[in-house]
Amino acid sequence: MFAHSGVILIFTLLLALIANIMPLPLSVDVYRPDWVLLVLLYWCIALPTRVNVLTAWVCGLLLDVLLGSILGVHAAAMALSVYIAVANYQKIRNFSLWQQSLIVGVIAALYHLVVFWLQRILLDVVFLPNYLYPVLTCIILWPWIFLILRKVRRQFRIQ
Repeated sequence: MFAHSGVILIFTLLLALIANIMPLPLSVDVYRPDWVLLVLLYWCIALPTRVNVLTAWVCGLLLDVLLGSILGVHAAAMALSVYIAVANYQKIRNFSLWQQSLIVGVIAALYHLVVFWLQRILLDVVFLPNYLYPVLTCIILWPWIFLILRKVRRQFRIQ
């Protein structure tokens, strides 16, 4: 059962990576949610002993490779974001779904700001307000991500 649940975890993370690199029209692309971050946050809140900072770092590194960004930028931001969620998973679990959405929004904002700061140091990029638009879509999508992944976790009895 343990190996079977590991396959499901990896499969959901791969789907999130694919969704993160899927081409979208430019008008919608600025609102692209951070699928990998959302899936990682769910799994680290639900199973903090199985999905942790190392998992987030590996997913962030894969995201760096897939997006063609400087290696380690997304990995560091993802690891920091997941660390905060793992360190507070018991508190986050006790909040309602809408309160969790706001917490996920704060974590997503932190993720984007860390990515921006690292890119600012390394590439001298300029901050634009639309850089934080994905935070809004993460807040809106969190309840559905939570409910879908909880159903998957219960259906496949992932522990």
